[in-house]
Order: sequence, then C-alpha cells, then structure tokens
Amino acid sequence: MTISTKIDFIYLSEPDMVRAGVTDMPACVDAMEEMFALLAGGDYRMAGANNSSHGSLILFPENSPFPNMPKPTADRRFMAMPAYLGGKFGTTGVKWYGSNIANRERGLPRSILMFILNDTDTGAPLALMSANLLSAYRTGAVPGVGARHLARKDSRVAGILGPGVMGKTSLSAFIAACPGIDTVKVKGRGRKNLDAFAEWVRSTYPQVKHIEEVGTDEELVRGSDVVAYCSSGPTGDPSTYPHVKREWISPGTFFAMPALGNFDRGVEGPDVRKVLEFTPLYEAWHHETPKPTHNHIPAVGMRFMDLVDEGRLRMDDIEDLSRIVAGEAPGRRNDDEIIMLSVGGMPVEDVAWGTILYRNAIEKGIGVKLNLWDEPVLR
Repeated sequence: MTISTKIDFIYLSEPDMVRAGVTDMPACVDAMEEMFALLAGGDYRMAGANNSSHGSLILFPENSPFPNMPKPTADRRFMAMPAYLGGKFGTTGVKWYGSNIANRERGLPRSILMFILNDTDTGAPLALMSANLLSAYRTGAVPGVGARHLARKDSRVAGILGPGVMGKTSLSAFIAACPGIDTVKVKGRGRKNLDAFAEWVRSTYPQVKHIEEVGTDEELVRGSDVVAYCSSGPTGDPSTYPHVKREWISPGTFFAMPALGNFDRGVEGPDVRKVLEFTPLYEAWHHETPKPTHNHIPAVGMRFMDLVDEGRLRMDDIEDLSRIVAGEAPGRRNDDEIIMLSVGGMPVEDVAWGTILYRNAIEKGIGVKLNLWDEPVLR
C-alpha cells in the first residue's frame, strides 16, 4: 500500500467565512462555553512558561537609528497567537496579525488578521482563513458566556460603551444569552459610528424597541442590567481609561469588559464579584509585563492583579469563568449580585471557532482548495 504524501488545504476569504457561519453568534457562544470547560480540565496548550500566554508580540522602539522602522504609534504591533485545543476540536492553530490605528484613515480595520489551522498529528495545514470576523465574534462571544452564567436571566437593558465591531458582537452575545433585552444604551465618540450602530441594531434585532444615546459613562451604567466596555484608546495611563464607579451601579448588574477599563475604590470592595475568564492567562501576563501591569495591558483583570500586588485584594478574591462553566464554582447566586468579568482574549478561542468553521466549510464545499505539494522535495 502506497501512502499519499499529497497535502491540500483550503483558503477561506471573508465572504467564505460568512458563508461558513462565522457570524452565527449563538453557535459561537456555545463553542466558547465548550472551550472554557476544556480549559478548566487542562485539555489545551498555549504559548509561554505556563502554557497560557496570550501570544508573542513585536513592538517598536520610541527611538530607532533605522529610518524605515515604524514608530510606536497607537496600536502599532505585530502578534502571533498559537494554541492547541483538545476535546472534540483536537486541532492546533495560530492567529497572526498586524495592527495600526492609523489604518482607519485608509478605510481599513485597525487590525488585519489571518488564522491558520493545522492537523495536530502531522502539522500539515488544514485551512488559511481571513480572521477579522473570526476574532471579533469569538471575542464578543465570551461576554455571552459570562452573561449566560453571571447575568440575571430577566435582563432587559444593555449598556454598550463603544459602538464599533466589539460593541456589536458583545451586544449580539448578550442577546444570545439574555433574549429579553429590549433596550440598548450606547455611548460613542462619532456621529457616523453611532448612526451605523443604531441602524445595525434596528435591522438585526427588531425586538430591541429602545435605542438611547447617552453622553457619559455614568448614564450608560445607571439602570443597565448588562454592560460592556468596548471602546478603544491609548494605553499607558489607567486614569484615562473608561471608569466604572460603584455609586452608579444598580443591584444585579453584570459587566463584561473586553477592552480597556478601570474602576474606583468602591468597586474594589467585596460586594462586587471579580471574575477573570481564565486565571492562568492573567498570571502569564503578570509574569511577562512590567509593573504595574494595568499600564501596559488595559484589561480590568490586570487591575485586579495589580491590587493583589498592592495587598488590597487576595487571589482568592478573584474568580475564574472556566471553573464556573465547568461547574466547579458557582455562577450567579442571587438577583442582587454585582459581577465584573474581565475579557482579555485567548488563541484557544480562535482555534475553537476556527475549527467549527473549517468543518462547516468542508461539509458545504466552501473555500478554495490550495496545494502545498504532491510530494515534498525535502523529507
């Protein structure tokens, strides 16, 4: 019997990804929930010393003797994010992207992302995918997993800070988890983005009867049942990050924070449950990052870690979403609990959702078949 050495893989463009189901938020929330259960059981690998690193990052220096080297302007970086995920997935992949906030002046997204999925046994490529939608939906789905376990089931009012892509996907995930949402409050910086967001909500979720623009973070938070902070901005000075103040928060509010954010001393107190989506990710960041870490990584979870360094929190005060999903720790215990979830993003999320979309594409005959080789020149 002759064993074939031929390797083919598929290329999935952004329209192909849409046809494969990348925008199916309820299915994405289900995939992320399954992924979290695997994380709790240890059936995964990411980069770094603790196998839980976000990835490997290229940044540029303030001063370089090389005239062609980029300057460290806002969101200017390249990053590789590799991971293996077990369970029914059993695949390995890496997301690679470049980012520059000045892309928006060119009519481009801030970040341009690709994802490659590999056979875990041979290392052969299975698919090369356009990954902007893949990344946006898997990130937005994590607030949905959080809401499924930590928001009040009767939540009706959603507050969205930042009407961009992350705001849209976070709201989609909130509605997947809390279908009774009928009111959306939104705060944004530009008329064009606000109008586009409102039109998207009206056309996508006709059950939302009220869309209210607000001018302050306080108005956004007060009276909301679920809140997502999704705005972008420069890092380095946490005093400039969007804040949450304890006095604004109603009993029972759930916060998902997938972008830069901060909070006052009142939120530090024990009456606000503090949840990381996966503690080892934050431990890896804490090990890899200069202190205070929140200056460099603007997720509120890094503020939690800094408070531990300062002796104002204990690690035991910080909970883990993966353990909650796996049933090893309690979800929402009563209607009055206030809960804040930090969302940092992990490459295992890309592997989970990317694997499902790859299998959908194969089943439906979507994508362009590419050939790596029939027989390798080198063996």
